[in-house]
Order: sequence, then C-alpha cells, then structure tokens
Amino acid sequence: MPKIFEYFGFIFYFYSNEHEPIHVHVLHGDKESVFDLIMMNGELAEIRIREKRRAEPLSEKDKRTAEAFIRKYYKNIIDKWVKFFVLKQSVRCTNIKKKL
Repeated sequence: MPKIFEYFGFIFYFYSNEHEPIHVHVLHGDKESVFDLIMMNGELAEIRIREKRRAEPLSEKDKRTAEAFIRKYYKNIIDKWVKFFVLKQSVRCTNIKKKL
C-alpha cells in the first residue's frame, strides 16, 4: 500500500493491487474516500468521488480539500501510478508542507 503524499493530516495512497481508472485513496483521520481521475487527451477532464466500502466517507469540506490537492498535483499522482503499476518501481511519499 504505497503512500504517495501527506498533506496537513491527509494521506494519499494506492492499494498495491489497484485497477483502472487511475484513482487515489484519501484518508483523513478515520474517514476515507476514493477519487477517480478521468483523463481525456492527456489532461484531467474530471474527478469522480466515490465511497470506499466499509469506511466512513470524508466530510464535504475534506472532500473539497482533497479534490483541490488532486487538481494541483494530478500529474504527480499519474507519474507515481505509472511508476508503481506499469514500471513496477517503488514510489516515495512526498510531504507537502505548503498550503494550496
């Protein structure tokens, strides 16, 4: 379960046996939601938020924060996805200490 980003208490990670579409799990406290990155022509077209089974979803405020983060860092998320799932290389967690 590679953790890819930490951001002011938010943990962004993949499961090690993921599937498409490219998506990232976001954990904040004991709540979690999943964000699908829908790409068109190499650009982020949409982010779809879905709930994880057996997990309490993020609050609406936390979903907005996580989505804003993903919009800013989506290219890095995709790079880490490709590195981990396609190239089978390890990825490092990046701790973002600057507010969006």
